[in-house]
Order: sequence, then structure tokens, then C-alpha cells
Amino acid sequence: MPRFTARREKPEFDHTVLDVRRVARVVAGGRRFSFRATVVVGNRRGMVGVGIGKGPDVSKAIEKATHQAKKRLLSVPLTVRGSIDYEVMAKFSSAKVYLRPAGEGRGIIAGSSVRAICSLAGIGNITAKILSRSTNKLNIARATMAALGQLKPRR
Repeated sequence: MPRFTARREKPEFDHTVLDVRRVARVVAGGRRFSFRATVVVGNRRGMVGVGIGKGPDVSKAIEKATHQAKKRLLSVPLTVRGSIDYEVMAKFSSAKVYLRPAGEGRGIIAGSSVRAICSLAGIGNITAKILSRSTNKLNIARATMAALGQLKPRR
């Protein structure tokens, strides 16, 4: 009798782990440690999402963050040349991000979380600048998502 093996299909979304941190809560017996993961998912065709997950170990936290990111997907309107239509700026907490369209063949000129988000969103030509002194990858990612959320599709 033939056995059926589960064929793994290629996942619809790619994901990148931005940040993993060990966090603690104080209980009567001392500190209990868990992990917080920040994950970006995207299909490289205009859909991208950021999620946060906490768990007793890193793999569980990444799994939860990936699940949350898939639930919080944002559709990004892309131009024919793989860029954005116009300049946008957004702020989240202390993080401030400025995104600008770039010419054909320039690539992704950005740092930190902005590069990962733009890459997974399918934006091929963009210039970005983090205008704040914040190095918090989660806040920079949220500011980038807020900036991409300001983009409106062409009519």
C-alpha cells in the first residue's frame, strides 16, 4: 500500500527576522525570561507586514511573529519601474523615516529595518533615510510601515 507523503509547497510569503530580544518579567522567585521576535513577511509583489511574537524560546517567538505579520499585511502601490510614486515621511514613537523614489537601476539605498521591509515589499528602487537617532529596529519598522501606508495607488 503506497504511503502518502506530504509535499511541501513553496510558501507564498518570504520572511526575515529583524530582531530577537530576551525580555524578563519579575515574579516572586526572581526573573522569568522569554524571547521577543520581530519578523517581516512579504511576497515581493507589493504585500508586506510586520509582526511581533513572544515565546519561551526563539523558534516559538518567530513562529508567533510570522503569524501576526501575515495577519497585518499592507498593500504597497508600486510603479512599473519597481519604486514608489512620491516622497513620504512618517514617525512612530522616536523613529522618523523618509522614503523617496529612486531612478531605474539604483537599487535599495536604505539601512536597518527599512531595507528588509522594502526588499520584501518588492520595491527595487528606493532611497530611504532614518532621520531620528533611534536605533530601535521595531520602531523603525513601524515608522516605515506607516510611511508605506500613506502611499495611495494611481487612478
